[in-house]
Amino acid sequence: MKSMIPSARTLPWLTLFSSSSTLICCAIPALLVTLGAGAVLSSVIAVFPQLVWFSEHKLAVFLIASFMLILSGYWQWRARSLPCPADPQLAQTCRQARRYSLIIYLTSVLIFLLGGFFAFIAPLFL
Repeated sequence: MKSMIPSARTLPWLTLFSSSSTLICCAIPALLVTLGAGAVLSSVIAVFPQLVWFSEHKLAVFLIASFMLILSGYWQWRARSLPCPADPQLAQTCRQARRYSLIIYLTSVLIFLLGGFFAFIAPLFL
């Protein structure tokens, strides 16, 4: 029976995808309106009306993204001390893959925080 847990390769990408949805939900629309590009936002929503779903369900979007970030952070923490292969070339590839995975994870966290700011904190100042 195959495990339902994503592999170590796919988890960072799933995390990036889920945290990017917070940008679609909140940060990009707020940025467009702030820059005076409300007409652009209207046009984008007219072409892709499905984008409104993200804004209507922002709490669910953020809960899923935060779950993915926690899961991915756990796997990052767990994988940090796993041994790499003895072969020098494979060991270099292993270290490089870990570095890329960490960069993807940290980018996901940054995107999540940016989206969270525009979704929950910025409206308090209006």
